[in-house]
Amino acid sequence: MPKLKIKKGDQVEVIAGKDRGRRGKVLRVDPVKGRVVVEGVNFIKRHTRPNPSKNIQGGIVEREASMHVSNVMVVSPESGARTRVRSKVLDDGRRVREAKVDGAILDR
Repeated sequence: MPKLKIKKGDQVEVIAGKDRGRRGKVLRVDPVKGRVVVEGVNFIKRHTRPNPSKNIQGGIVEREASMHVSNVMVVSPESGARTRVRSKVLDDGRRVREAKVDGAILDR
């Protein structure tokens, strides 16, 4: 299981697939499968059965599906450009993620 450089809450851009060029916030990360769910991207339709006990109406529901982490790139918060991510140790000893394109710190 490789360590992912994308975290929940990151702004990412889709670089492959039907939603190429769209940007959104990472809602969920699955490091075991190497997949991420991005807000407003990769919608699928699910047919749901009504369940009155759980107050589910039923019908066709659209929601975001997961996509492979290799199909998205982090967007730098300073320049807005897509970038690779590298690790950096600050003077106070903290390890943070840094955007390669402009040196912006990604961790808050």
